[in-house]
Amino acid sequence: MRRLTALAATAVLLAACGQSEDASAPEAAPRAPAATPETGVVLSARPEQREFRDWRAACDNGAACFAFAPSTAPDAGWLRLSLAPQADTAPEVMIGLWAPGAEGLSPTAPLVLTIDGERFTTGRIEDADQPMGRVAASDAVQVVRALAAGKSAAISAGSQTVPLSLAGASAAMLWIDERQGRLETPGALVRVGDRPASTRPPELPQVTPAPAVDQAGFGDEGQTLPAAIEALPAVKACHEETAWNEYVQKAVLSARLAPDRELWAVPCFAGAYNLGLAVYVTGPGGRDPVPAALPTAEGETTDTVVNAEYDPATRSLSGFNKGRGLGDCGIAQRWVWNGRGFALAEQSEMRECAGVPPDLWPSLWRSR
Repeated sequence: MRRLTALAATAVLLAACGQSEDASAPEAAPRAPAATPETGVVLSARPEQREFRDWRAACDNGAACFAFAPSTAPDAGWLRLSLAPQADTAPEVMIGLWAPGAEGLSPTAPLVLTIDGERFTTGRIEDADQPMGRVAASDAVQVVRALAAGKSAAISAGSQTVPLSLAGASAAMLWIDERQGRLETPGALVRVGDRPASTRPPELPQVTPAPAVDQAGFGDEGQTLPAAIEALPAVKACHEETAWNEYVQKAVLSARLAPDRELWAVPCFAGAYNLGLAVYVTGPGGRDPVPAALPTAEGETTDTVVNAEYDPATRSLSGFNKGRGLGDCGIAQRWVWNGRGFALAEQSEMRECAGVPPDLWPSLWRSR
């Protein structure tokens, strides 16, 4: 298991590019009505991540929760547990084999999860870059409780066998039970009881994109920055930081947000697999530039996006901050221009570099 360190280094670089001081917090979930015996207690909308020895757990702003177990050998395999917040839902368990040679296994070779000698055959997930499987829904609860109480676990396929760590499994699941109000209920992961579940998830924030606008003259590679942006001290500092590579300096991102609003993003730092851009919202022709206020799941804001892309069809600005070149760890975010500013639509994060594909990273923020 490799701990993600590139993000911490990136945070220092982001500060050098100038964070916006006049920025608002992310669009919060709508305030839920007071709980009643009929509706139940509304679960917390606060995103949070926790470490429990080798296991990592996370819950997002909609109270969906996740837990990850790494292999005991670095970069060899993983187990993912996910659980929706509704009291009557069952957990989903997925496993992945990432050991050397695993990509050469037959696409139909079953992946087997073994816990204290008991074998559970999983259904293979097609079109995956590495062998992945999903535990049958009928076995999921039994598997989860066996993991919590188990002494050993492993993933195998063909001749490949990779041990999983169970250190912290029970504590991670107990934390999820607490976050989702499952303690002592029939739907608990570990602390099962007869107490009726009386909870409901928080309402997700509504994010509505502004109408699409014509992008003629924007988005071309090698665009020249408007003079008002070039004159900014922070942009001059970015140019100095990237002076070693003229191609990096030309990687300007631009878009028309509205007839009187534009987006300009300036390359500010670059590494082997990450390009950081300082983002500005301006008037026509780049006039009156203001650092973008991009909310994060942590309740902070940033004006810098790593590996940024803009999709004019969905009005989405996205970033993918890789923890390493393989892209199996880092932070993925997407913001939507709503006509007033950028609202956070999605954020997921994987802090351990363990071969987990980005679409399976734990969610920290969702919207509707």
